[in-house]
Amino acid sequence: MRVDDFRASAREWLADNLSGEYRHLRGLGGPGREHEAFDERLAWDRHLAAAGWTCLGWPVEHGGRAASLADRIAFHEEYARADAPARVSHIGEELLGPTLLAFGTDEQRKRFLPGIRHVRELWCQGYSEPDAGSDLASVRTSARRDGDDWVITGQKVWTSLAHLADWCFVIVRTDPGSRRHHGLSYLLVPMDQPGIEVRPIVQLTGTSEFNEVFFDGARTAADLVVGEPGDGWKVAMGTLSFERGAATLGQQVGFRRELDALVALATRNGAADDPAIAERLARARVGLEVMHAYAMRGTDASVAKLVWSRWHRGLGELAMDVIGAASMLTPDGLDEWQRLFLFSRADTIYGGSDEIQRNIIAERVLGLPREARS
Repeated sequence: MRVDDFRASAREWLADNLSGEYRHLRGLGGPGREHEAFDERLAWDRHLAAAGWTCLGWPVEHGGRAASLADRIAFHEEYARADAPARVSHIGEELLGPTLLAFGTDEQRKRFLPGIRHVRELWCQGYSEPDAGSDLASVRTSARRDGDDWVITGQKVWTSLAHLADWCFVIVRTDPGSRRHHGLSYLLVPMDQPGIEVRPIVQLTGTSEFNEVFFDGARTAADLVVGEPGDGWKVAMGTLSFERGAATLGQQVGFRRELDALVALATRNGAADDPAIAERLARARVGLEVMHAYAMRGTDASVAKLVWSRWHRGLGELAMDVIGAASMLTPDGLDEWQRLFLFSRADTIYGGSDEIQRNIIAERVLGLPREARS
């Protein structure tokens, strides 16, 4: 099927299926709004799965369509244009699934891929810790072998949707004498067990989609390590490369919609008559085109993350200036622009902070000397 035909098929299916029982889900969910209609969005994800619109790039033998990158980009763009609800199974489908296809055993693929494909099991990502955020190589959460199990002790933080997940993929230190990226392992851990406690973190928006997760003797089976013990850094970096894949182009469609709405607001309330505001709106439009060009070139993931996160945070700041003094008032709770401003403060932190991304670009892309580390 040609890309244009695939795009048209996706557009038609989304239009038909978002006009019936799921029409009220348009625009719901997403960063800072994951609490919205969660059960209904879960049902929507399962509806997508039943129609064959999940895991598009996976091999056919694992339930996918073996769709090309161009086809996957087309779907994500049409999904965003349709204002379809944010997916609740993103972490399993876009992160863990490709990781298991690349690094997992046949048994792990048979066990976990069907649950992801049909949205029967939800996943969260156990990477960041209080003293190891973007600097993932500093993790201290540990795991030791005890017969047929790994026993896990430590803490993770900023764990998105951990309170709703069935499983977590966790980076742990399995070699007690190791340092930095050596001696790490990538474990698949069930969340519903006595040794795991999830505590919500209240965000600036008043919602709680991030969590602290405490492991106190939590267990998982010995064969649920992805790759060999000690290969965790390689596997974790593989997951991060998948995290910044085709779905980010759909994200940019959402960004474009936000910018268009802000331009319309500035035109209505007269803010666009201010030359300084008009210039910033124009710069935002140029920045969006730059972001799209980077993504289409398949540029370095760290460059792409740096570009989109700073652009989106700047859009939130611009929105407050377009609204003016009224942006400081919340008589009926946060509106969409206030929520954008507050939550986008985190864009330059989660998924790899700006500081870490600059180090990666300097050292790995430009070949500059490594930063001194203690």
